[in-house]
This record gives sequence, structure tokens and C-alpha cells, in this order.
Amino acid sequence: MISSSTPLGLLIVFVLQFLAGCASSPRFAERTSDGKAATKHETSAGAPSRSSGKVLLTLEGVASYYADDFHGKQAANGEIFDMNAAVAAHRTFPFGTKIRVTNLDNDKQTVVRIIDRGPFKEGRIIDLSLGAAKQIDLVKTGTAKVRLEVVEWGDGKLYH
Repeated sequence: MISSSTPLGLLIVFVLQFLAGCASSPRFAERTSDGKAATKHETSAGAPSRSSGKVLLTLEGVASYYADDFHGKQAANGEIFDMNAAVAAHRTFPFGTKIRVTNLDNDKQTVVRIIDRGPFKEGRIIDLSLGAAKQIDLVKTGTAKVRLEVVEWGDGKLYH
């Protein structure tokens, strides 16, 4: 029998605790009509739903864009980044999440799909592809204050 006070026992306990900490849990909780926490894919009626036709979460912050240096390279979800597609990078939203992005300076909008991780510059909440940045006139300024509206949660699966 391996004791938890032996080096091997301590290692096993550490690994088990580490793996338990990696367990899946809801990252974006909202409240249902009765005040209980709902998971990110749960409607107020409690039925699972990825898209309810309404805005699921709204955030505001600064957006930037990325293009040439990453064009043709693999994004974090496994697909090849196309700088002309309507895609984006977000630090935590599940891959496949669809977000309506509104440039608050001119009210122009685009809908993007999350395929990558970022932005990694402090103070920014989303990195848009060049194609998406063009749709909301973000290219000339490089950054803009935007509103993000999640319209459909992604399944977080990697591209195959």
C-alpha cells in the first residue's frame, strides 16, 4: 500500500488534485427567472439552447484587429486563420461563439465567430480579423470602443 506521506504517494495525491481542478464547469453563468444560476447554454425556461434569438451577454470595451502576420496560420481552434473572414479572437469565450460587434463611434456592426485566443494586449476585449474590422471601419484607427453581444454560444470544440 502506498502511503500519502511517501514521495510517490504525495505525487499521486498532487496529480489527482490537479486533474480534479481541470473538471469542466460553467464559465458564463446567468440567472434564470427564479434567481438560480443557469449555465451558459440554459434559457430562462431551463431548456438547453445555444441560440435563443436574443442577446445572451453584452460587454463593452476596446477592440483591435489582426491580419497579415497570422494569415494562413493555424488558429487556436485548429482551423487556418483567414484574415478576410468574419472571425475573431477572445480570451475565454468558447470556440464557435457568435458575437455581434458594434463600433460605438459609428454604429456599424458585424457578426464574428470565435476561432482564436487573444487579445494579449492589456485593456482590449476582442481581436477582430481584418475582414471584420473593415466591416465596422476599424482599420484606419486600429482600435475602437465596441459593444459585444453574444448571440450564440459556441460548443468550444476544436476544428477537425
